[in-house]
Amino acid sequence: MLCVSSHLNQVVKMPCSYSSVVDKILMVEQILSEFRLKKEELREIMKRMQREMGRGLRLETHEEASVKMLPTYVCSTPEGSEVGDFLALDLGGTNFRVMLVKVGADEERSWKVETKTQMYSIPEDAMTGTAEMLFDYIAECMSDFLDKHHIKHKKLPLGFTFSFPVRHEDIDKGILLNWTKGFKASGAEGNNVVGLLRDAIKRRGDFEMDVVAMVNDTVATMISCYYEDRSCEVGMIVGTGCNACYMEEMRTVELVEGEEGRMCVNTEWGAFGDNGELEEFRLEYDIVVDENSINPGQQLYEKLISGKYMGELVRLVLMKLVKEDLLFNREASDLLKTRGSFETRYVSQVESDSGDRKQIYNILSSLGVLPSELDCDIVRMVCESVSTRSAHMCGAGLAGVINLMRERRSQEALKITVGVDGSVYKLHPCFRDRFHKIVRELTPHCEITFIQSEEGSGRGAALISAVACKMAAC
Repeated sequence: MLCVSSHLNQVVKMPCSYSSVVDKILMVEQILSEFRLKKEELREIMKRMQREMGRGLRLETHEEASVKMLPTYVCSTPEGSEVGDFLALDLGGTNFRVMLVKVGADEERSWKVETKTQMYSIPEDAMTGTAEMLFDYIAECMSDFLDKHHIKHKKLPLGFTFSFPVRHEDIDKGILLNWTKGFKASGAEGNNVVGLLRDAIKRRGDFEMDVVAMVNDTVATMISCYYEDRSCEVGMIVGTGCNACYMEEMRTVELVEGEEGRMCVNTEWGAFGDNGELEEFRLEYDIVVDENSINPGQQLYEKLISGKYMGELVRLVLMKLVKEDLLFNREASDLLKTRGSFETRYVSQVESDSGDRKQIYNILSSLGVLPSELDCDIVRMVCESVSTRSAHMCGAGLAGVINLMRERRSQEALKITVGVDGSVYKLHPCFRDRFHKIVRELTPHCEITFIQSEEGSGRGAALISAVACKMAAC
């Protein structure tokens, strides 16, 4: 985050008096100071996350826990001898991907994974209509993909990345607990998602598919990165949503029988705070964002972090500064007053500005505002404050997971790799560095490597399908 003095150095050429510029920036800093979390506050958030994780793992407290800690039934990781062609589906947002994944060995007998991908947009009526409409559309996309690649005659094993809260009953059976991310298709909640997909494929009748595994995007990311680094035991997504999974000791996963080994647990930590654990850390802007969302009171931790809400948080802060006569001569355009107009990509673009303010000026102009240089600097300060809090909040959660893993394993020092995917992590110019720094500060006895996943969701699902097929000898 830029300090006050650096902003002052940039704005001394302003026509208004130096003292009025100083006063204005100091008042803006005071308003933005609420977004800065002290180290002890982050440690407190980390401890509360660990407490809720413990409640989610225990049978007696699972139902009421905000962090559900859902077993995934993924216990084995790819070990290099799985080969074949697999189809992967990836449904986790408004875009849906179909992938053909070829797993085999190259000339040096090392593992090789090749992918062919097609992206499909999900229409609003499929997202908010009925489950039958949604899954019929997915089956239609699959049929189109198989036609294009001339493989409709093959019955391929299918891995399905489904990035919504699911209670798994097996690796290929999971009950949708609730929709998130703007999906509301009726008749899906409480039902087996794999069953809904199989029914849709059967209704079409023009191809056959063997659905062998369904996983969350965090799990797929972890497995995909494990293929590159065998120390990868944590998967995380920071994009439209925010979530994490990790390899937990079986003896602590009370929802599943068995004591030996480890199982991947999908934390569903986006709902952390839904029982009031984050109340004193939520600001007036967070409350407005939550009240205007399609799921008020739910996914509160995610709403402090993810890309779905970051731009709107910035817009609300800008509107407050306008009201306080600290921005745009107290005049906001109709567009800036419109909910959702300040997109999260603008936050990344503002913070990528080289210092000449051209990029910031162009973004604000497109929103109907003609800013001064000082206005541009203040907008940058706001973006930095919101995105830094996001990185630090997210870092406190991951530090909680990693410290818990070290304690569970009774290790003095833990060496671990985290696989990460998601648009905020990949595209924001500063998020990654701020996030890495705070995680490492909060995990002093851990050596952490971060790997950015490439095509993690689909490739990971296919690799899990390969493992499932090998275990079932299919």
